[in-house]
Amino acid sequence: MTDATATPEEWNQLSRPVPEWFQNAPFGIFIHWGAYSVPAWAEPIGALGTIDDDREWFTHNPYAEWYYNTIRIDGSPAQQHQKEAFDGEDYDAFLDQWKAEQFDPADWVELFKFAGADYVVPTTKHHDGIALWDAPETGERNTVHRGPRKDLIGEIAHAVEEKGLKLGLYYSGGLDWHVRPFPPHLTSQSVHDTSRPKDAGYAKYAYKHVVDLVDKYRPDILWNDIEWPDAGKHFGKYGLGTLFQHFYAANPDGVVNDRWGETHKDYATSEYEHFSQSESESQWENCRGVGFSFGYNQVEGPEQSLTGRQLAQHLTDVVSRGGHFLLNVGPKADGTIPEIQRRALTDLGRWMATAKEYLVGALPLEPAASTASGGESSWTRWVDRGPEVVAFIDSTKEDAEIVLEPGAERFAFDKASVAGPGGALTFTDGALKVTLTADRLGPVVVRVPRS
Repeated sequence: MTDATATPEEWNQLSRPVPEWFQNAPFGIFIHWGAYSVPAWAEPIGALGTIDDDREWFTHNPYAEWYYNTIRIDGSPAQQHQKEAFDGEDYDAFLDQWKAEQFDPADWVELFKFAGADYVVPTTKHHDGIALWDAPETGERNTVHRGPRKDLIGEIAHAVEEKGLKLGLYYSGGLDWHVRPFPPHLTSQSVHDTSRPKDAGYAKYAYKHVVDLVDKYRPDILWNDIEWPDAGKHFGKYGLGTLFQHFYAANPDGVVNDRWGETHKDYATSEYEHFSQSESESQWENCRGVGFSFGYNQVEGPEQSLTGRQLAQHLTDVVSRGGHFLLNVGPKADGTIPEIQRRALTDLGRWMATAKEYLVGALPLEPAASTASGGESSWTRWVDRGPEVVAFIDSTKEDAEIVLEPGAERFAFDKASVAGPGGALTFTDGALKVTLTADRLGPVVVRVPRS
């Protein structure tokens, strides 16, 4: 093999069926934790995909994990905050201030499992270039030699394995503001093209990192971000194609996401309300935080955060459209999970104790299969589970009535049942009335056999 850019035909040779475990894994937990968790500051201006103006987005970036970029934008509120709160000190000072003194990975993963997660994806190196393990060629700029002085990825990986969940690993292959410094990003084009490293030296550096992650921690998912250096998009030495081959040899049931440029993927991704075109793919995943940021943002409060019930709705909506949901947790610098996030995950878990089995392996159902009426306050999603269909029903009202009527398919509404608390059924004149009660934990699960 040469180091020339691989052809579409070469990439296509990596195509394979998506493993069954991933098809049956509707819910995962993302973890963004880094030196940016020390300042933990961003303006919560809104969700990605809802703000069209690039300059506004980057200057007022709600992603706390982008703090290193935002404080370098002249005139940005983050730059002013850095001057006032930290006397304008160098970003790397946060690595030494990050102690993770209350980090308890077993507690984290116990919470994630209670919430119903199937897989866990910690960040191993974000765009700031700081590695959370003793990564090759990083010298002392990693968490083993500075700051927490721990192999954080190793400890998380061990806890994930102990709880029987699948492990994914996030890596920023597209950006590294330390080893390949560029001016601060002010446009999406800068991020994805003009100001990202494309050279062979960086491709080799990133390759060594990801191979090391595969060999040390045996992940089930490789979750790359932004892109991959163009000079490494080949099947030769230190090539991305060779990296994929190495990963699949180590884990034949492993999967990779779609953020490697126009190369290879097992599934597509969307982020908040961005990259929505990915949601038409056969396998896709939506990721978002409890609030508007992935990294912990002390500025966010309840008004920017989803509750457990809202997370249950979002998860159900994603699954009803054929996707997976990767929900982010942003721990504080000391290693504790913020209470607002912990409460949301706990409340979601109480609902998932009943509902999860009806999401696993579920397929989308034709919308015309049934109609639901209950006014503007009603919320209904359907999934197909072979011999039965399942309706997830909710309302903005504490107590409400939703009526389900036959559509294009015939269902045995007279044999329907409710799984879990929060609702009661009445079958009359061929329609099914679902009475929602105020004690529901999330959408009410209504099982309906096919006729």
